[in-house]
Amino acid sequence: MELLRSHLSRVRIPEPTNRIYKTECCISFDTPRSEGGLYVDLNSFIAFGKEGVGWNYEKSGNPVYLHIQQRPKPVPEDRPLKKPTLLAIGVDGGFDHEETEYEETYSIVMLPDYMSLPFPSVELPEKVRLAVDAILIAEGAERKEQLTSWTAEKKKVSAYAMNLQQINNGVVVPPYGWKSCKCDKSDNLWLNLTDGMILCGRRNWDGSGGNNHATEHYEETRYPLAVKLGTITVDLEGADVFSYPEDDTVEDPLLAEHLEFFGIDFSSLHKTEMTTAEKELDQNMNFDWNRIQESGQQVEPLFGPGYTGLVNLGNSCYMASIMQVVFTTRAFISRYYEHQSLKMAFVMAPSDPTVDLNAQLTKLAHGLLSGKYSFPVQEKQEGIPLRMFKTIIAANHHEFSSMRQQDALEFFLHFLDQVERGNAGKPELDPSRSFKFIIEERLQCPSGKVAYNKRSDYILSLTIPLHKATNREQLEAFDKLKAEKNLEGKDIASGEIVRPRVPLEACLDCFSAPEEVHDFYSSALNVKTTAIKTAGLSTFPDYLVLHMQKFVLEEGWVPKKLDVYIDVPDVIDITHMRSKGLQPGEELLPEIGSCEVEPTHFVASEDIVSKLAAMGFNYLHCQKAAINTANAGVEEAMTWLLSHMNDSDIDDPISQNPHTMELQSVDETSVETLISFGFQEEVAKKALKASGGDIEKATDWIFNHPEASSSVDTDLTSSGVQVDGPAVPDGSGRYKLMALVSHIGTSTHCGHYVAHVYKDGRWVIFNDDKVGASIDPPKDMGYLYFFERIDG
Repeated sequence: MELLRSHLSRVRIPEPTNRIYKTECCISFDTPRSEGGLYVDLNSFIAFGKEGVGWNYEKSGNPVYLHIQQRPKPVPEDRPLKKPTLLAIGVDGGFDHEETEYEETYSIVMLPDYMSLPFPSVELPEKVRLAVDAILIAEGAERKEQLTSWTAEKKKVSAYAMNLQQINNGVVVPPYGWKSCKCDKSDNLWLNLTDGMILCGRRNWDGSGGNNHATEHYEETRYPLAVKLGTITVDLEGADVFSYPEDDTVEDPLLAEHLEFFGIDFSSLHKTEMTTAEKELDQNMNFDWNRIQESGQQVEPLFGPGYTGLVNLGNSCYMASIMQVVFTTRAFISRYYEHQSLKMAFVMAPSDPTVDLNAQLTKLAHGLLSGKYSFPVQEKQEGIPLRMFKTIIAANHHEFSSMRQQDALEFFLHFLDQVERGNAGKPELDPSRSFKFIIEERLQCPSGKVAYNKRSDYILSLTIPLHKATNREQLEAFDKLKAEKNLEGKDIASGEIVRPRVPLEACLDCFSAPEEVHDFYSSALNVKTTAIKTAGLSTFPDYLVLHMQKFVLEEGWVPKKLDVYIDVPDVIDITHMRSKGLQPGEELLPEIGSCEVEPTHFVASEDIVSKLAAMGFNYLHCQKAAINTANAGVEEAMTWLLSHMNDSDIDDPISQNPHTMELQSVDETSVETLISFGFQEEVAKKALKASGGDIEKATDWIFNHPEASSSVDTDLTSSGVQVDGPAVPDGSGRYKLMALVSHIGTSTHCGHYVAHVYKDGRWVIFNDDKVGASIDPPKDMGYLYFFERIDG
């Protein structure tokens, strides 16, 4: 006790703003349930496992810790299983995230001799008691930063509910026996609250659901609200009301009145249909894993080094699948596991290792690869959580820091970008370089002269040529069957569905195939013309990532997922895709001097100028306002004028011709938008000046004027990677398939991601915390394919 009193100056009582870690070690995945428990530093409020606490004492000198241990309580054999009633994890009524109950004990431990004092105890100094009480009461930083609940957001009151116009057309809705007005559907029916039409709901990605008649009715009439029949009971809050213009499930405070208008006595109705949230819950409880998740297969669970699962934090499968693949590559294993110990990463980290990417990547590498956390718990493994890693990798990124599902490709590119930044100045250590390669584009105009441009990237994005399907006869027969079934009003059975099969080779050929570039400005001919563009790879990376463009936009910008199989061989050879650069006899297109790009001259609209002048503004100022807003309108010109009244050059002449000038300034917001697309600031400004400030036209201009991009010092890819700098790897063009990430769902921002990795001579499935020997890897259903170069 005297020793503890001598250390009181190193004990702090946490403030409400302090981040307190008490459930997971900052440098390992140890928890209070691990052997040795967890130690919370009473000065920094950071937690350490049994091994890390000694390192922290050596580094910080902080001697006093709260030791937390949890041991499982005996479970009664007759304990009933609780069925979840709420789409949430770890909350009352939700999924029973912690089936085993634990007994938690506390003590005060002093290093370096690990002297222990019991807690609670009235004999402890008051400062220690207050500090520990505050820690135990506080919400842990882990939970604050990465909530495990995936409860749907509270429904918002619809903006259309309070003033909804209802048409008195004599419709009276019966209490049962409902049927769609436009088809034979008798389930998944929606009552439009304006005109009383009963129509079927949306068609799901797998063909189930309705026939889209309710949605089509809204598009025709713009009647905004509909309620799902079968979800209306005495408790109207549970009714499923959907707002089409708001594209969301909403609350209708006047739902009782709106239902009564059509003769519906909600008090007599009993629930017969699941709400959207309940269907989501049901799908998560009984998820149809299908082939991607190898449903129905007796998958053998795997444990040990390299076979550690990752806990789903709520829509984090996109992150988990990518990290499982990344830490199968030699580059990342070497950088963060074989050549960097946990202690080394901790010593190099700042005082708070939770905000250091190097420390968290090392922690994750050791967690996945050591085997320390991969062991059976009631015949399955619990996996490790990505909470701290997600916090640091998603810092300042609005989407990845949310609990929503994300595109695995976008995350992969973001992750590699962060790794490259984290290894800035140490290119020899940067493992992201193993994915990096150079793409060379060749453009030839009708003059015969050419331009070459280089850019670097981490992925090769491939279009899928459906017309190259190898099973066209079966597809034609399937189309006939569908037509017959539609005439008979019957549904296609899942076993009867035929999908196109496209060879991967055909997708690679599309990348290299010549492509016409229209409105290309030829510096040799000084006119806009059509050029021919081809592309190849200047270097072949250690790991080649192929992105299959399964998500396309149909007419009206409607996203659609291509229901297609890709026949992917185990070994590919892309040697023929290597670019050759400038060839003997080829002549380069003349360079366009900096800022001497084909300017667009703007004539001030006399209508806009006269209207502004009539308001009392200076005529010259009015001309400048019209020109600098590309004659968008009086209001836009006035806004520009009011914000530039005090410009030092506002009274300078426009040019020798007072009605004509080149657009001198560009909107900084438009510049930032183009920069976010991956274009450089100088090129973005040049393009906006040449296209009157229109972002879409500016984008087209950049693609049609590659010489403008090549005139700057560095080129950027869509992910902002510079070409210049340390040399990227290069080698043979032969690759073997080592992993794939597959996706289930209608959009990359919903559904589920799963990884399959070839390791130790067999395919392994990584499905969040479930790791097993794959029996039938879905190699023809991948979204991202990872190939490893074959050397020698």
